[in-house]
Amino acid sequence: MIKKVKSLGSATIINAIATGFGSAFGIDLSIIAEAKFGKTGINCVSDLGVDPTLMNLCVKKVLSYYNIANDVSLDEIINTFDIGTGEGIEINTTTTLPLGSGLSSSSALSNAVVTATASLIADNFCLQPPNDFELINLAIDASLEAKVTITGAFDDASASYFGGVTVTDNTKRQILLQDELPDKDILVFMPDKSSLSGQSDVSRMKLIAPLVEIAFEQALHKDFYEALTLNGLLYATTLGFNNNISLEALNAGAKAAGLSGTGSSFVAIVDNNTIDDVKDAWAQFDGNIIETKVNNEGTKFI
Repeated sequence: MIKKVKSLGSATIINAIATGFGSAFGIDLSIIAEAKFGKTGINCVSDLGVDPTLMNLCVKKVLSYYNIANDVSLDEIINTFDIGTGEGIEINTTTTLPLGSGLSSSSALSNAVVTATASLIADNFCLQPPNDFELINLAIDASLEAKVTITGAFDDASASYFGGVTVTDNTKRQILLQDELPDKDILVFMPDKSSLSGQSDVSRMKLIAPLVEIAFEQALHKDFYEALTLNGLLYATTLGFNNNISLEALNAGAKAAGLSGTGSSFVAIVDNNTIDDVKDAWAQFDGNIIETKVNNEGTKFI
């Protein structure tokens, strides 16, 4: 049996690092994880050749959830359940989502691997699979242990899993509000500069907490576009990114524009009649543009 799960990237409305409260929305860039039984041990391979640490931890979290000790081979477990499959678990991924760019690639990867692995084991061993929030929490625990996130990124993880908008208390891992965004086009600008959220200057971002709280209140009132723009301007200034990227997009007619996560990507929400104008405005900057859409569907099996 093979389980394939497609999990979304997400774009930031409120970055949770300053205050512990965040918001994000699903975008139609994704990571697909394929889980199957195979050769001995846990064998994880990314199509982009990235370090498999996070993927391995995701599998181990699922095994722990089912009370399968890490020092007990899957062959023993399989024999216990009298199922004639292989001795290990193999994970392979394919992705359309840029890594380390502020578009929740770690959340998408961990959600996809955890969901595919849990389904594989549940179906083969006739076990009850984890519920939605248990899956998300297993993925977050793996991401924290892998040190690819600062806050646990519950906002990113929940938006990746459910699609649409989530507004969250990241400390308590609670969704405060869920909603769908209109079916708009999304432009992603990726400057020639990379940033990994696990390596960001937290103390510097804490300085803007009172201002980020204003943006968060906008998100709670469903003023998502205004919240995204204000949050993006605040964090880009704090982290040293070029805010002219956002301002030029707004000047060209974008509904909202701002830094996503801790960079390096900027996201603009556009209409059909302004998408070309925003792309033209961004032509003056060094970087690449990716076209995608809002995704309100979330993680799913394929």
